[in-house]
This record gives sequence, structure tokens and C-alpha cells, in this order.
Amino acid sequence: MPTTSTRTLWLNHLERIVTPPLTALAAGELLAQIPLQATAGSEESRRAVAPLEILGRVFAGLAPWLELDLQAGDSAQEIAAQSRLRTLALAALARSLDPASPDLLNFERGGQPLVDAAFLAHAFLRAPRQLWEPLDATTRARLIHGWRASRVTTPLENNWLLFAAMVEAALHRFAGEFLVERFEPAIRRHEEWYKGDGAYGDGPDFHWDYYNSFVIQPMLLDVLEVAQALNADWAALLPVVQKRAVRFAAVQERLIAPDGSFPVIGRSLTYRCGAFQHLAQMALRQELPSGISAGQIRCALTAVIQRTLEAPNTFDAQGWLTIGLCGHQPGLAESYITCASVYLCSTVFLALGLPSNAPFWAEPDAPWTSSKIWSGANAPADHSLYS
Repeated sequence: MPTTSTRTLWLNHLERIVTPPLTALAAGELLAQIPLQATAGSEESRRAVAPLEILGRVFAGLAPWLELDLQAGDSAQEIAAQSRLRTLALAALARSLDPASPDLLNFERGGQPLVDAAFLAHAFLRAPRQLWEPLDATTRARLIHGWRASRVTTPLENNWLLFAAMVEAALHRFAGEFLVERFEPAIRRHEEWYKGDGAYGDGPDFHWDYYNSFVIQPMLLDVLEVAQALNADWAALLPVVQKRAVRFAAVQERLIAPDGSFPVIGRSLTYRCGAFQHLAQMALRQELPSGISAGQIRCALTAVIQRTLEAPNTFDAQGWLTIGLCGHQPGLAESYITCASVYLCSTVFLALGLPSNAPFWAEPDAPWTSSKIWSGANAPADHSLYS
């Protein structure tokens, strides 16, 4: 498949995912339109967090592409799509921060808002020029107030510590304030919870799931990059964390089977291709493991995108994502999963933030590791990272 058509395929999938929620939020009609599909008994609590949940997750994946400066030589389709979605994203944000909106973002009632305040904060760190700089003073003030309000939630002793830290990173970047007691535990604890070979525990224990990719590694890298100027110890830790992140990217690449499937282990599988946010972020950062080409990462992630987003019944008749990993599979949902939360799948598209002439897009197609090995081709042996 030529890389130009691959980029178009990625863009078409991203547009299809983000357009319904952003359009509904901009009109103040998200809660009126979304088929929430919450677990029985949790409908009201999940409804209260749905607008921030879906906005934060859509923005987290969309942000790098919104930030990209497209050139005159780029496709007219992509230039037009980016212009439209920049405008739509800002309209959705402003409307959902307006106290008069039926979809007013809830940053403080219940624990869940801390999670999605952090995903929204992550988006702003990924796209400050296109998300923060165009905002009027009122919208900026409302957003800062929302991030501050999320401080009411005490994070759990697991990956949630990084949600508090990410909010503080955004407040430092955009409001010049910083609560070290909301930030430092995330760094200290995850250093304590490092298990070796590039993987962290989600809390003191290790769990077989994709939370190293959904949350831990992407957020840890980006909060440390903000914090390195504030503390010499944090600055010294950053290259160590980067080295682990490169190893974990190598592991993720090897998890992708020749058909784009991957092991169905752990919770939150209904985030679909969002399970590879970390690999996508390392591609965006152009910090891929030695011996693994950008072209093979592009092909591997494309296979995952197609496997998880092109199955029948992945979208309902109105264009909303359904709950599942490969089609509509509501049995995979935990009690916290709704139609809003599954939009974390957007984070697999982070590499759209790279220009079309970057190696990720310009290198020729290449088989990824499992494709090579299971086709009988020769491939290098895997090697662990030792502390």
C-alpha cells in the first residue's frame, strides 16, 4: 500500500471517530445524542462525566495533527479537513465550558473527572499553538478553573497519580502555577513501581493489561519533560524513563500479530487500538528502537487500526463508536466503560502529527517483527533491557 494512501486511510478513520462527538458538543447536544450504553445502575453517574470524558479523549489523539503545519504541497483533502476540525474542536471546547451548555464539563463531581481532565491537559501540551493560543480570555479562564477544580479528587495509588501530575503540568504551562504535592508522588511512585524490561506496575503490583500504553508511559514521559526545568532529580530521571520507553515500544511492536490482532488480556480492551498509544507516541517523538524502521511501525499500526476499526458494527447507524474490540462486544465492558470512554482509541493516530515527508510516512512499507517471523523470514532475536 503506498504511504500516501495509508495516511489518507488514517485520516479518514480519525475524522470518522472525532466528528460526531465534536459536532454534538459544539451544538450543546452531546448528552441528547450519545447512546451511552452504561452498565445497569451506573447510568446517571456515567452520564454526568460523559462530556469531559469524550472531549478529553478525542482531543488527546487529535491534538498532534491539529498542531501540525501543513504545507502547500500536502493534499487538499487533508488541508481542508484540518481547517474544519481545528474550528470544530475549538467550538466544541468553548461551548462545553459555557455554563449555559447542557453538556457543561464536570471537573469535580465524582472521581472520573480527574482522569479526563488529565487527557484534556495532555492534549493541550501536545498542541499549545492550536488549542491554547486561539482561546479567548473567558474560555481560558474557564478551562484553568476546571483543571483547578479537578484537584478536589485524591488520586488512587496507581496510574491515577499521573492524572493529577498531568493536570499540574498543564497548569504550570498555561497558568504558571504548580502544586508539587499533586505532582511528585506520580514520579516517585512510578519509579518504585518499575518492574524491569521497560514495564511499570499499575500500583505496587504488575497486571497483564495495556495501561503502560493507555496512561503510564505516555504521561510519564510528557510530565517529566515539563518538570525537568523545575527539579534536577527529575531532569536526571528523564533519560532513564526515555530508555525504558524505547524498550517498551519494542515490546509493543512485537505484540502485533501478522493480521493486526494482539493479545486480548487485561481490562479496558474496548479502548481498541488505543492500546498502542505508547508505540504511536514514540513514533511521533521519532524515538523508535534500534533496528525497527519507521515504515514497519507504520504498517503494524495500520494493521491494528484496520483490525479494530473496520470490523462490522464498530460504529452504530448514527456514526458513534460502539463498545467492543473487534465489532460490537458489550460483554468486554467493565463497569466504568461507556460509549464515551472508548474514544481513547483516537490516541493511536498520534503520528499524524508528523509531516508527510517524515520517515514514518515516507519510508517504504515493511513487515513488522511478527509478520517476518510467522512468514518464515529471518529476524533478529529479542533482547531485554536490564537496569
